[in-house]
Amino acid sequence: MVSVSRSAFGELPAGLGGGAVEKFQLRSDQLRVDVLTWGCTVTALEVPDRHGRSADVVLGFDDLQGYLQLQPYFGAVVGRVANRIAKGTFTLDGKKYQLPINREPNSLHGGIRGFDKVLWTPRVLANGVEFSRVSPDGEEGYPGELRVWVTYTLDSGELVINYRAQTSQPTPVNLTNHSYFNLAGQGSPDIYDHEITIDADAFLPVDETLIPTGEVAPVQGTAFDLQKSVQLGRHLQEFHLQGFDHNFCLNRTQDKHFCARVQHAASGRVLDVSTTQPGLQFYTGNFLDGSLHGKGGSVYPRHSGFCLETQHWPDSVNQPHFPSVLLRPGEEYNHTTWFKFSVA
Repeated sequence: MVSVSRSAFGELPAGLGGGAVEKFQLRSDQLRVDVLTWGCTVTALEVPDRHGRSADVVLGFDDLQGYLQLQPYFGAVVGRVANRIAKGTFTLDGKKYQLPINREPNSLHGGIRGFDKVLWTPRVLANGVEFSRVSPDGEEGYPGELRVWVTYTLDSGELVINYRAQTSQPTPVNLTNHSYFNLAGQGSPDIYDHEITIDADAFLPVDETLIPTGEVAPVQGTAFDLQKSVQLGRHLQEFHLQGFDHNFCLNRTQDKHFCARVQHAASGRVLDVSTTQPGLQFYTGNFLDGSLHGKGGSVYPRHSGFCLETQHWPDSVNQPHFPSVLLRPGEEYNHTTWFKFSVA
């Protein structure tokens, strides 16, 4: 049994178009999830430990103002195209498109005002909430009017996110959720004691601007071989890594497939991720620097949260041998990701 309640979360300033922001709270017998109409943002996710004590395991803010400041996409849905597009440019059906450059020298997560910085229209479901919006032709430089639906549902210990989109013109589409997790509870200083497994035998090496070089490299014998569980802190130290911000290449089938497991021994919390997407961006909060004050006054230093962004591969629109991100009229973009929480 899932309950859904709604409440006011604040008013947008006139400069952002005004309007009321609502919060939806989804509760099952095991989880509590709070989601905003602003950016489809997950602001809280309460998960029990092995003793039944719940903690909020996502980074974020107590009020709307926190989400309106410059911040690293905490909990939001990003698009029209998640991740990076090299130099913010691509050619589609012979026409060149230039997008805003918002992370020099590339375009990141949909541009200056992507899907994370707009108000979505909610619809309450029996076991969750559906958000929808129409992205107009030319928004952030992208062609075609795009109709988008993002649905959050709960099933006991599982949070399910479904993304659908339809377009009036050919356009690239790549949607994901950008939650930062810490299974010890948000506000915990780091994620070094987390154990991670990623079911991928290849990854994408990147250049100094984090754009894939085009090589699809085997993980075997490298720091990117996470096919067997590793403790994150020890692994980073052993391989002299500053952190992960890389795409892992998953099964390319559109069927549901397991892609990652994270375990936190001290609390017993386990997160299993499955998806229909061909890629997983594993990011260890490398750009967090302690300057943001989050929920309950928490400070978020480097490596205090991790992201498991299920998506298409970065810069796919410029790399023909990568899985295609192009959506054409008459087709439907439809992907689902399952975040299943349990205890060990």
